[in-house]
Amino acid sequence: MKTEGKSANMSSESVKTFSSLETPGYVGFANLPNQVHRKSVKKGFEFTLMVVGESGLGKSTLVNSLFLTDLYPERVIPDAVEKSNKTVKLDASTVEIEERGVKLRLTVVDTPGYGDAIDNTDSFRAIIQYIDEQFERFLRDESGLNRRNIVDNRIHCCFYFISPFGHGLKPLDIEFMKQLHNKVNIVPVIAKADVLTKKEVQRLKKRVMDEITSNGIKIYPLPDCDSDEDEDYKEQ
Repeated sequence: MKTEGKSANMSSESVKTFSSLETPGYVGFANLPNQVHRKSVKKGFEFTLMVVGESGLGKSTLVNSLFLTDLYPERVIPDAVEKSNKTVKLDASTVEIEERGVKLRLTVVDTPGYGDAIDNTDSFRAIIQYIDEQFERFLRDESGLNRRNIVDNRIHCCFYFISPFGHGLKPLDIEFMKQLHNKVNIVPVIAKADVLTKKEVQRLKKRVMDEITSNGIKIYPLPDCDSDEDEDYKEQ
């Protein structure tokens, strides 16, 4: 009887010892968001932004203000004679940004010379060709053997700057966005909106949106919530 009591005490002590073991971390699928977050923060994010618009609309100023960095420290502004003879080219500037431990590899693709010539018929051809080349490059890297260190240079978003001094979209704006909207997320931006009154801004914005809708152009809608959220949450 004593031996049985002793074995019972030993078993209870072993159970206590076993139950008091602490695991180093929670094990289960509820810990998956933390794992994804750690991996994302450690690896960082890549984002490529293209800014398109005529010269003097404040593209560089807006980008520098958005990301609180000077992306064009050595930029030379051409005079009127150089602008008239200048063709559209693409300048890609990459900068590493870190905020609150989150790293972002930002690439801004500028398009100097767009819309500055007298005849702008083919001014957007170089831009479309550049975007297609980045898609082909990414597909080629994805089809290769070393897929771990792929640099994503695809254009994720395009800020298209609209002049505030006109009465809506120009034919060049409409044609370019028609060529682009199936390839890139377009965000139309009314440049230098502070030169207009609130009523003028609302009137110009409505005119631009009506022209975009009538021409069948798809722009990026800024969502309040994800498309896969339930209907009750969407209503809230």
